[in-house]
Amino acid sequence: MKKLLLLGGLRYLIPVIHEAHKLGYYVITCDNVPNNIAHKYSDQYFNRNILEKEAVVELAEQLEIDGVMSFAVDPGVLTAAYVAEKLSLPFAGSYESVRILQNKDLFRAFLTEHNFNVPAFGGYSNLAEAINEIDKFTFPVIVKPVDSAGSKGVTRVDSLVDLEAAVCEAKNLSFSKRFIIEDFIEQEGYSSDSDCFSIDGKLVFTSFSDQMFEKNTANPYTPSAYVWPNSMTTEQTSLLERELQRLFTLLNLKSSIYNIETRVGLDGSPYIMEVSPRGGGNRISEILKEATGVDLIKAAVQVSVGDLVDFPSSFKYDGVWSELILYADKKGSFESLAIDESVIPYIVEQDLWVSSGDKVYPFTGANETIGTVLFKFNSRKELDSIWSQVRGAVRVSIK
Repeated sequence: MKKLLLLGGLRYLIPVIHEAHKLGYYVITCDNVPNNIAHKYSDQYFNRNILEKEAVVELAEQLEIDGVMSFAVDPGVLTAAYVAEKLSLPFAGSYESVRILQNKDLFRAFLTEHNFNVPAFGGYSNLAEAINEIDKFTFPVIVKPVDSAGSKGVTRVDSLVDLEAAVCEAKNLSFSKRFIIEDFIEQEGYSSDSDCFSIDGKLVFTSFSDQMFEKNTANPYTPSAYVWPNSMTTEQTSLLERELQRLFTLLNLKSSIYNIETRVGLDGSPYIMEVSPRGGGNRISEILKEATGVDLIKAAVQVSVGDLVDFPSSFKYDGVWSELILYADKKGSFESLAIDESVIPYIVEQDLWVSSGDKVYPFTGANETIGTVLFKFNSRKELDSIWSQVRGAVRVSIK
């Protein structure tokens, strides 16, 4: 029986564990939060800090694992790459390649070196360093931690007056206490956040979403909804696919699932914003299976232990799918979820993660999500005709 080590214990790991069990693998979860929900589903749990690479390597050696993953758990990705390299296990790429992908400062520098479209950027350890180079930027700018995901610590800054507060926020949520500043890209249409897959370095599955935001949330740069398929033109998606493949080739990436964020600027230029060798949060791979029939989670589990994957040569979307993120608009206790009858015919699934009386917090990042609602429409026209009413028709009550 092959052994799979999963770093983290978030609920996004539950379908990964289920799939691994179907394939006959023994699943071990590991983090330093014993109450995390995924540990209830694994075969074995070990309490280790997933940021402490050598401790996780030692555990992996003792367990004689066959594969390691950090699915939807961004802090563990670099450790997983380190463990895989030390123990000669399958992984998306070398530790150095993954380090470039996981660090926004290094990633932007790599993209610049290889002539990808990149906004003006700089990586810094303190405010003084940033102010010394502030003339290289054009406001508005985005300030974010170099090593955090889920939109945590991301702030748009419109003037120098607001820079210090944004830097403090980003540093507080950075593991390395570093942040980047980059010009804000005025985009055409929607940005995309979705999952992709490569086999032996070749992109075999590429998906793009329409990522939606709400201005009045605690963090307006945390996605509040997704739509598949996206509304980019075929030419734009083809450009992005070619650039992603070029990136994968340059980094000598291998077989893996990836969470990829992209956008198209007003001038039509494609931008690769983030690439992480892990499944995305917000149940993206689960929804893509519903929408396309392609099981990215099963494939990710198989390649993680070196098994072959029979990947479909093509796919198509069965309708138009949308995910609405449920969140609290203030700190308090969850009371109820109410859904109007007008949107019920479009709902495929409700997934509520809290119960009455549970403490909830403002939507400052994806980690404060309290559930999701999945919709299916016959066409984009049908979705557009009702989508403006959906948030009002799905009401979260907090007391």
